[in-house]
This record gives sequence, structure tokens and C-alpha cells, in this order.
Amino acid sequence: MERYMAIEKILQQVEADDLVLTTTGMPSREAFVADDRRGNFYMIGSMGLLSSLGLGLALLNKDRRVIVVDGDGSALMSLGTIPLISYEAPQNLYYIILDNVAYESTGGQPCISGKIDLGKIVQAAGFRRVESVENTEALEQVLKQTLAQEGPVCIHAHVEISRVKGIPRVSYSPEEIRDRFRKHVGYS
Repeated sequence: MERYMAIEKILQQVEADDLVLTTTGMPSREAFVADDRRGNFYMIGSMGLLSSLGLGLALLNKDRRVIVVDGDGSALMSLGTIPLISYEAPQNLYYIILDNVAYESTGGQPCISGKIDLGKIVQAAGFRRVESVENTEALEQVLKQTLAQEGPVCIHAHVEISRVKGIPRVSYSPEEIRDRFRKHVGYS
């Protein structure tokens, strides 16, 4: 499935109060185009830190769903956070890994996730539920099921390298992203 389509399916399941964090590079750009909202946090230039940010937000905002949309390379950079999420067990954390087996934002270099199963790593770390999906229909069905359950849960979505041309960069500065997100969360 195309990553852009996966991001659209994810954002279609989002409720107004949900906090949605998207990883650096193309996933943030595609989420920005698909459904820009104040509750979206677009990670700019900090690969590997999204799951840590999501964990902190989930622990501090237990009354809101926190949906972390990470990439395979970013997830691999922060493997230590995965068992920490399991240990802390925030019931409102939903971790989605979009795995295209590449570091697409830096030129499409191959990622080791082609030989290392990230879903099995997350499962071994102790998440309540881990689902693997390969197409948009399965993703839509699993999203409906897992977003209604207690977390932490993970969806390991196998996606293709993006083929969408002309996706613009997020037009907000990092400070603007931070400030509007903080206001949405209620930290202003």
C-alpha cells in the first residue's frame, strides 16, 4: 500500500481531541497535506525521537489518545523506547510503524527492517497487541479495532516508497508547530 494512503486512513480515524505525532520527513509532509489540524505534531529533523515524545504525552494526558505515526528507520533509532513504552503501559498510546524498508527522506537507502521484523520486536517488548497489515483494507479494519482498545498497541504497516509528486513541506516553522500543538493540548 502507498504510505500516503495509509496516512489518509489513519487520519480518517482520528477524533478531535486526539494527539497525532508524525515522524520526520515525508510522513509529516503527507499528514500535513492530508489533514492539517492543530492536534497534529509534525516532527522536523529529529529522527528517532517521536516514540519518546509520544510516551511522555501519553503519560501526561491520560484522557486523550496519543497516536504516534513513526517510520521504520526512526523506530530502529529508538529501540530502547519500545520496551519503555511497554513497561509504562500507557493505555492511551497507539504506535503505528510505517515500514517501507528504506530511509526514504534521505534518498531511499535500504533499511534493515527488510530482514528485521519490527512487529516481532515490539511484540517481544510486551505491547498488549501488535498487528501487521499489508493493505489499506486491513489497515482500516485494524485501526477501528485497536483504537477502541486499551494500549499500548502497535500496528506494523508495510508500505511502499511514496510515489506522490509535489508533496510540499510543512509550511509552519518548528516554533509554530510547537505553539499551536501546545495550545491544542492545553499547555499555553
